[in-house]
Amino acid sequence: MYIREVELKNFRNYEHLNLKFNENVNFIIGNNAQGKTNLLESIFICSMGKSFRTSKDAEMIGFEKDFSKIKVTAQKQLFPVDVEITLRKDQGKSIKVNGMNISRTSDLLENLYIVIFSPEDLKIVKDEPEKRRKFIDRELCMLKPSYLDNLTNYKKVILQRNNYLKERNIDSSVLDIWDIQLAKYGSKIISMRNDFIEKINEISARIHGNITDGKENLRIEYDPNIKIVNNLENELYNSIKKSQPSDMRLRTTTRGPHRDDISFYIDDINVRSFGSQGQQRTAALSLKLAELDLIKAETGEEAILLLDDVMSELDAGRQEYLIKTLSDIQLFITTTEINGNLEKAASKGKIFIVENGKIKP
Repeated sequence: MYIREVELKNFRNYEHLNLKFNENVNFIIGNNAQGKTNLLESIFICSMGKSFRTSKDAEMIGFEKDFSKIKVTAQKQLFPVDVEITLRKDQGKSIKVNGMNISRTSDLLENLYIVIFSPEDLKIVKDEPEKRRKFIDRELCMLKPSYLDNLTNYKKVILQRNNYLKERNIDSSVLDIWDIQLAKYGSKIISMRNDFIEKINEISARIHGNITDGKENLRIEYDPNIKIVNNLENELYNSIKKSQPSDMRLRTTTRGPHRDDISFYIDDINVRSFGSQGQQRTAALSLKLAELDLIKAETGEEAILLLDDVMSELDAGRQEYLIKTLSDIQLFITTTEINGNLEKAASKGKIFIVENGKIKP
């Protein structure tokens, strides 16, 4: 899969833009705050229906504009696909796939497979659990649209339950109504997360071994909030039910997949607590590259990788490994300058210069 063209109207600092891309490597070069990341964001939103930077669609609409339009034309193995998203300040968001309106974000997924890798992702190992949950959610939503439906329903129910827990008088029988629903949706989330981590662990271990020349062994483990058993729904329901007294006291829901985490081990040592910064970054790099392999294994399509100002954060060895390993997929690389290992890749690709919301090849 590769993106052939992107067209923007009133998106961030781009008033109008139309670009055709190289099938392999595309460098987006410019100083900070010129619009490099904005371009990657426009591509990403056509994959997931939302930004990797903000939860507010209105923030992506150009200054003093009423709407924004993003259109991406891509080529999959067997057929082309067009995704067009229009953001309106007063009417919300509308999405078209191949010219047809779709009403649910889950219907957008599985059209474009995009993986984003930014300096923030390099900190995923040592950052708070919420970052790691977001990583799992983003990937699973892309691979399995049913996961998005379960996650959306789960979040709605837990919001209602938490709001009720903040009231003065709480009836446990009322809580039970939400507990049943949390167990229904939450058990499906846990099951899919467990399967995902098992697969990503195997792929990451192989990649990490290649990066370190076999000197280190990486292991990724899923740390669910409950014990994984055959009847997950019943196990989760009992766990939530049992925690009702403490939930009433704390005024929040303490059991469920919204409290899950992932652990990283190198040679059986917890990387988050005892690993060096280099080990943490290598583990994060292995994790992100494993996303690409998993997408190919699950869908048969090569994903597109967006490298947002991440090359400067990696040493020469890891830069070289990245460029060599990803020679068969389409890359979008934002950077302030091209040097070292990037010069070799640039000779095979296309370079775009960004300045104040204007881009020229």
